[in-house]
Amino acid sequence: MKKDVHSWSKSVARALAAIGLFQLVGCGGGESGMAGLPTPKVEVSRPVQREIVETDEYTGRLQAVESVEVRARVSGYLKQILFTDGSRVRKGDLLFVVDPRPYVAQLQQAQAGLERARSRLKLAQNHLQRAESPLKEQAISEEEYDTRHQSLVQATADVESAQAEVDLARLNVEFTQVRSPIEGRISRRLITEGNLVTADSTVLAGIVSVDPMYVYFDADERALLKYRRLEIDGKRKDGTPLEMGLVDEQGYPHRGYLDYVDPRVNADMGTVSARGVVANPDGLMEQGLFARVRIPGGGRHQGLLISDRAIAMDQGKKYVMVVTADSRAEYRPVITGRLHDGLRIVSGGLSPEDWVIVNGLQFVRPGAPVDATRIDMPGAKPGAAR
Repeated sequence: MKKDVHSWSKSVARALAAIGLFQLVGCGGGESGMAGLPTPKVEVSRPVQREIVETDEYTGRLQAVESVEVRARVSGYLKQILFTDGSRVRKGDLLFVVDPRPYVAQLQQAQAGLERARSRLKLAQNHLQRAESPLKEQAISEEEYDTRHQSLVQATADVESAQAEVDLARLNVEFTQVRSPIEGRISRRLITEGNLVTADSTVLAGIVSVDPMYVYFDADERALLKYRRLEIDGKRKDGTPLEMGLVDEQGYPHRGYLDYVDPRVNADMGTVSARGVVANPDGLMEQGLFARVRIPGGGRHQGLLISDRAIAMDQGKKYVMVVTADSRAEYRPVITGRLHDGLRIVSGGLSPEDWVIVNGLQFVRPGAPVDATRIDMPGAKPGAAR
């Protein structure tokens, strides 16, 4: 047993000695320690030069410009429903019909009352005319004449009152036909035929406008000040443009403009609510959908763009490795911005003449020689300026 333990101890000692020798050889200072290793092969590209516009990106929600709850303006039993659930309707389209017969009867009754009032008016006019000659001849008293004159005034007022009753009854007959107040898409019917509806209370359906659409989002106060300074300086005379994309779309295919900014800034969050207007002629967008919003944050200028695969992190700071004229890797801190056409904007740390390592970055270290192959920047569109 002791012999086995002694043999095992000697084996461990030999293994540790071998590891120590390997580390001594491998870490023995600079290039001499790596003399036996092959030079790492990398691929390098020059930054893409392109005219770009710095943009700010936000997330928002779509909302209809107009939204209406359809209600009846008279009470009665619902007789007809004349639309398909979820369909597009035009302003003035007939949607519901409330049983009009009671209101038609009221209209006829009011019209009969108007005729009686007109008859009394004509009679009062005749009585007053017949009293004018006797009054001149003092055949009747002035008191009698005044009485007939007041009868005429009262009859005239009765006609006006009866006319108002006819107008109101005619309106009620018209209100039995519930029409769309706006153009848009209607919801499902919220009540079926035969039910009693109450004037100005029972909701029959809902309608939301379709074109254009609002997109609401929250922007930080720095961005708000930037946009306002651009307008004050006259760089945006036609307002602030915006671009928008839906969740299943690539990029930002929809164009619009910023039309409203809340005058109050949220002091707790440092944000302000903003609203854009986007055209929706084909009705693709719906209220409540998620949207991606992009707003230009400045004017056009020449910028440098590189692939994200060339960028690495070191203690929270971004850097790239470039290949020098003597084929050595050089550490280069960079300042990056947003993606533009699939490439990352670099606003500091690189020049157009630098060769950036885009493949093989994990095999190199600063100052070490590399075997570089020059290629086009990965992800760059054909014909892009370099």
